Amino acid sequence: MTQQVFNDGLFRDKVAFFAGGSSGINLAIANRFAQLGAQVAIISRSAEKVQAAVAGIEQAGGRAFGQAADVRDYAAVEAALAAARERAGAPIDFVVSGAAGNFVAKAAEMSANAFKTVVDIDLLGTFNVLRAAYAHLRRPGASIINISAGQAFSPMKGQAHVGAAKAGVDMLTRNLALEWGNEGIRVNSIVPGPIEDTEGMRRLSSNAQLKAMFERLIPLQRYGRKDEITDLAVFLCSPAAAYITGAVMLCDGGQNLLGSGGFSPG
Repeated sequence: MTQQVFNDGLFRDKVAFFAGGSSGINLAIANRFAQLGAQVAIISRSAEKVQAAVAGIEQAGGRAFGQAADVRDYAAVEAALAAARERAGAPIDFVVSGAAGNFVAKAAEMSANAFKTVVDIDLLGTFNVLRAAYAHLRRPGASIINISAGQAFSPMKGQAHVGAAKAGVDMLTRNLALEWGNEGIRVNSIVPGPIEDTEGMRRLSSNAQLKAMFERLIPLQRYGRKDEITDLAVFLCSPAAAYITGAVMLCDGGQNLLGSGGFSPG
C-alpha cells in the first residue's frame, strides 16, 4: 500500500455512481471513494456480484448500495441512476464508467456478433451511462471518469474489438468534455496498464516465469497496483484536478512507450 495521500473526509457528503463497479479495478476505486466518505452506488449485470461488492464496502465501514443493470440497456441505466439519487438523498457528484467485455480472438476468426458484443458493452455502454448521468451532473464540480485500456492506442493481436471500442471511449471522453464543460462537468479517461491481482493479468501471466518476462517489458520493471489507479481516480475527482478535463491519462509504468510488444497475444 502507498502512503496515505488524501484526507479520509475528502469525499464526505459526495455521491459516486459506478457502472461495472462490482469487481477488479472498478471495485477498488469504489472502495477507495467510500473510504474517503462518499456514498457509493454500484451497478453491474450480476445482482450477486453487486450484493457482494456492497457487502464488502459496508463491512469496511463505508456506505454503499446498488442493483443489477446492464449498461447496454439505456432505460435500465437511467432507472438505476434515478434510484441511486433517491437512495442517497443527494445529487450524484461523480460517475465512474468501467463496464467492459474482452476475450482474445484474431479478427479473421471473430464473428461480427462477437465484435458487436464488445463494442456494445464498452462503447455503447459508456455512452448510455454518461448520457443518462448528464441530467444528474449539470453543475460545477461534477466529474466523470471513463476506464479505458492501452489497446485503444497500441494495437495488439487478438484485440481489434477492444481497441476499436476503447478508442471510441477515449474520443467520447474528449467530445463530452468539450460539449459539457460550460456546465461545469469534467470528463476524463484513465488508461490502466498491467495491474497485478486482476483477472486479465492472471490470464496473461499464469506463472512466475511469464510474470517476470512481462515485467521486463515495462520501463518501470513491475506491474502496477490497484491503489495506484485508485489514487489517480481520487485526484481526478478532487479539487486538485479542477482544471483538468478531456484528458486521457495513462497509468501504465511506461508500457505504452514500447507499443504492444510482447504483451500482444499469439
